[in-house]
Amino acid sequence: MDKSQLLSQYNQIKAEGLKLDMSRGKPPAEVLAYSNRLLEISLFDDYHSVNRIDCRNYGVLDGIPEAKALFAPILGVSTDEIIIGGNSSLQMMYDAVTRAMLSGVSEKAEPWSKDKSGRVKFICPVPGYDRHFSICEGLGIEMLNLPLNQGQPDIDMVEDMVARDGSIKGMWCVTVYSNPTGITYSDQTVRRLAGMKTKADDFRLFWDCAYIVHHLTDTHCNILNILDECKQAGNPDRVYMFGSTSKITFPGAGVAIMAASEGNTAYIKKHMGFQTIGSDKLNQLRHVRFFKDFNGIVAHMKLLKDILKPKFDAVIEMLEKQLKPHNLGEWHSPDGGYFISFDGNKGTAEKTVRLCKEAGVVLTNAGATFPYGKDPEDRNIRIAPTYPSVEELKAAMTVFCVSVKLASAELG
Repeated sequence: MDKSQLLSQYNQIKAEGLKLDMSRGKPPAEVLAYSNRLLEISLFDDYHSVNRIDCRNYGVLDGIPEAKALFAPILGVSTDEIIIGGNSSLQMMYDAVTRAMLSGVSEKAEPWSKDKSGRVKFICPVPGYDRHFSICEGLGIEMLNLPLNQGQPDIDMVEDMVARDGSIKGMWCVTVYSNPTGITYSDQTVRRLAGMKTKADDFRLFWDCAYIVHHLTDTHCNILNILDECKQAGNPDRVYMFGSTSKITFPGAGVAIMAASEGNTAYIKKHMGFQTIGSDKLNQLRHVRFFKDFNGIVAHMKLLKDILKPKFDAVIEMLEKQLKPHNLGEWHSPDGGYFISFDGNKGTAEKTVRLCKEAGVVLTNAGATFPYGKDPEDRNIRIAPTYPSVEELKAAMTVFCVSVKLASAELG
């Protein structure tokens, strides 16, 4: 199809007046509905935790015991290594970075902001999660792009960077069904990250497990336990792990979790005590009574899979039919998570996103998956299939595929 035909097809679609938003990975209403029973759980006559703590009142900085027991298996840690927060793991990540900047990562460590180099740097696998990059940008942390090597973070490059540069203090890692590529870190990657030599003694891995139970198939991706690997490598304090129920129950009223070594958690809780007296224990208690145990979370996620899998299938099917025959892009069919990462021809992502928006389909901004919003090759687009219906997705992907073709035709 030549450029004039593509433009005619695009204008016909544009005239339909679509209004579809695929800019963020939001749970659809039918997924949220599976958690509606949380709203019905009455704590009126029983608002005490297992150790008789009155969950209406102050106290319990790091979470009630049964909430720790419920969520610890998600991260594969002990109840002594987990902290239960509010509804946002992103807030816990921001707090962790800010705490390191202002106070250091331990009693013996200097604040990152006082590093002798005068600079603080983070390694950022790309394409990656824009919210991670926003934390760094907001705190004035320099971000270093780390390319993927056959889907994995380029671990040779990581080892070289951290061995040479003591101002590199952290690395963002979305480790299972990552945002946006959908890859899971290999055993080799996990072991090498845990054991690598770093010039900075206070280097930390920020291990975001946002999608660790968000499977799209019955064959689940497994990942080595990073905390165990760090202990075995003699670096027990190297990692901070994060997760939440934001895309399991309610994004606005879920439960966030953080895990680390007992030494790290003791230091973190000391500083949390300056900030808060405790998170919402009633919400923690509701979640415990809703799921009962980790098996309840597993069963719940199977229900969500049945809703989300057809949406991912619809997107992949459209890409395969409309773009693969023309060699217009590359993508990976993920086994879990919330996104599909699309790489078009160089120089076409921004144009494609703009064309989609003008035709009524809003996507994540081109470049958002790179630090500072700058994709050096202008290729990557994050597709978020979860919120629209399957029929809406088919309409949106028709717009997307025509826009990719048109952007490529105008480029060449």
